[in-house]
Amino acid sequence: MTSAPYVFSQRAHNIKISATKLMPMIASGVGDCVSLGQGVPSFPTPPHVVEAVCRALRDSPTAGKYSLQPGMAELRRAVADRLAQDKGLDANPETEIVITVGGMEALLCAVLCLCDRGDEVIVPEPFYPSHVEQVLLAEAKPVFAPLRRNDWSLDPEAVAAAVTPRTKAIIINSPHNPTGSVFAEADLLAVAEIALRHDLYVVCDDTYDALSYDQPAFTLSSVQSLRPRLVAVGSFSKRYALTGWRVGFAFAPEPIMAQMLKVHDCTAICAPTPAQFAALASLTGPQDIYDGFVATLSARRDQIARRLDAMAPAVAYNRPGGAFYVMARYDLPASPMDVATRLIREARVITIPGDSFGPGGAQSLRLSFGGNDDEIDMACDRLHAWMEKEKTKI
Repeated sequence: MTSAPYVFSQRAHNIKISATKLMPMIASGVGDCVSLGQGVPSFPTPPHVVEAVCRALRDSPTAGKYSLQPGMAELRRAVADRLAQDKGLDANPETEIVITVGGMEALLCAVLCLCDRGDEVIVPEPFYPSHVEQVLLAEAKPVFAPLRRNDWSLDPEAVAAAVTPRTKAIIINSPHNPTGSVFAEADLLAVAEIALRHDLYVVCDDTYDALSYDQPAFTLSSVQSLRPRLVAVGSFSKRYALTGWRVGFAFAPEPIMAQMLKVHDCTAICAPTPAQFAALASLTGPQDIYDGFVATLSARRDQIARRLDAMAPAVAYNRPGGAFYVMARYDLPASPMDVATRLIREARVITIPGDSFGPGGAQSLRLSFGGNDDEIDMACDRLHAWMEKEKTKI
């Protein structure tokens, strides 16, 4: 008996698993790999957060049940307070804040309710792959605005050139994944003017907003004139080292949020309640531990920079100002996927192919310095030795 062929939706055909997830999957079949790949900070869940969640599970009958669909009221108030304090963004926690399954779900809710088939969304490039895949899932079209290649800075002229009558929104992510660039305030304000001039939505992915090492990162979330057309997405994953807890949030003005909540309801119902208790403890508990996270990551930036400097001229890079990524350019005659795959199999080092982030990542690998000092050194030892071996073959 011959089974009928599978027939899938065009939406599923339009998207793919990102290399960020694929490379660790390949490495799992190799073993003994050390990672400069996926963006996971090494820090464990802080003790005060663990205790708060344990206490809630012990003492609160609601801790293991659904929360309100938009999230726990106390957590939404705490998020609103933090937005006001950090960005001067005045948000009504009852109607303009939603707690989501990570920042990823917040982004997806925004894209699905703002974009129709055929709409265009401007995405700076190199890009975070999920921004593009979510636009494609909405059956809209991503339009790339290349970053300046010399320093990965935001180029307002490229953004302006990407606007067409079909443009619906601009997605901005700074500090930037994958380059680690912190976009200049002047460039961001110029993009805000473009959005206002063309009546575009701005989706502001502030996942790494606190991880800026040389100066505080400016965000379009703080631009009051954008507020009626702004979706500001935040995450507890990176800043608060809660990657596995899967909890994030979004701000949007009430008319947009009402639509986003429909998508949130039919995809997730609510964020996991224990994770919401973890997020609440992160916002309202001791903050010095998170200042320590930033200081440690800044030191790791210096560490990986020293290691990459020692590999010159085989490897070149722009020093990142934020997040925990470096786009490292190599001088081998091979594609990024080939180099990244060979590094896993021959050196047991996980990296991410640079061109999976767009054309600007050609002949590059994205390296994460989120791991601990020993992991970074071990990975760089192996990477350096492999590069030296490859040079002898040229």
